Amino acid sequence: MVKQSVRLVLSVCLGAASLCAQQPAPLTLEKTITLTGVTGKFDHFALDEAGNRLFASATGAGAVLVIDLVSDKVVEKLEGLGKPHGLAWIAETGRLFVSDGTKGELDVYAGSPLKHVQSIHLAEDADDMIYDAATKLLYVGFGGTNAANPARVAVVDAATLRLIATLPVASHPEGLEFDPTTDRIFVNVADSGQVVVIDGKTREIAARWSLNRCKDNTPLAFDTDKRLLLVGCRTPAEIVVLNGKTGIEGAAVSSDAGADDLFFELTTRHAFLITGAGVVDTFAVLADGSLTKLDATQTERGAKTGYLDEKGRRLFIGVPGIAGASSIRVYTTK
Repeated sequence: MVKQSVRLVLSVCLGAASLCAQQPAPLTLEKTITLTGVTGKFDHFALDEAGNRLFASATGAGAVLVIDLVSDKVVEKLEGLGKPHGLAWIAETGRLFVSDGTKGELDVYAGSPLKHVQSIHLAEDADDMIYDAATKLLYVGFGGTNAANPARVAVVDAATLRLIATLPVASHPEGLEFDPTTDRIFVNVADSGQVVVIDGKTREIAARWSLNRCKDNTPLAFDTDKRLLLVGCRTPAEIVVLNGKTGIEGAAVSSDAGADDLFFELTTRHAFLITGAGVVDTFAVLADGSLTKLDATQTERGAKTGYLDEKGRRLFIGVPGIAGASSIRVYTTK
């Protein structure tokens, strides 16, 4: 049914080209921030809204870059890391949390300039994270590389910097998302084709939803208004909508290959799926959970992660430096 609706949209556009041409592109390139002297790939990003700073996990450089969004310059470079992955900036405490996949730890930075203040030991492949501001708890996925490093989700008290619990999952946790209404955390367990649901009140696993349509489910996004969970899959390449209460699968639409990051913008009701194929697929998410595929935005192959600034209506995309310097593309959302 959903795929038929996509074909209907395309046929309407082909029959009324002038009408469709009037529709604004979902993303417009505002500027490109060239990071002189920086090469290689990026993983996750975080934003300091008050300080107008973007934090970037430059995995290729083994560092976290602090980019001033006024001057578009790198003003700090947190070095000495193995492979930085997930980032979380907590404004109320002025702390930056960085998961290091190589060292298997969660590093904490604070101050001006940022200085390393503590490391919390986890295990290999520490990865994505999500912060629950109400409970001041940080959830971090890690492990799953072998039997000696089982897959877990760490629960960290971001105020006291204590590791409270580790929750077992079937394989390495990928994307994490948060439902603030019910205080639940969603975890994509890609190799097992599952979405794990954590109860934020009890800090225990409440459900394990097995996906029927697809696997290799890497990124997640959550529609807080309609309580819809958006899941980006790689096998096959598509985006799937789940009921955020029950996990029942609904609409699904094909996407470009290599889904790695996914964001939902409530203002436009657009979902932005960033893929390693060098394309950002945009989908209109309707109130009933159906999807309409909009114009795709071409980036560069390997540009697979980013950050959505909903207040500023900006989407940041990290572009790896292969033949030259790495860069950040800044798009405005429509």
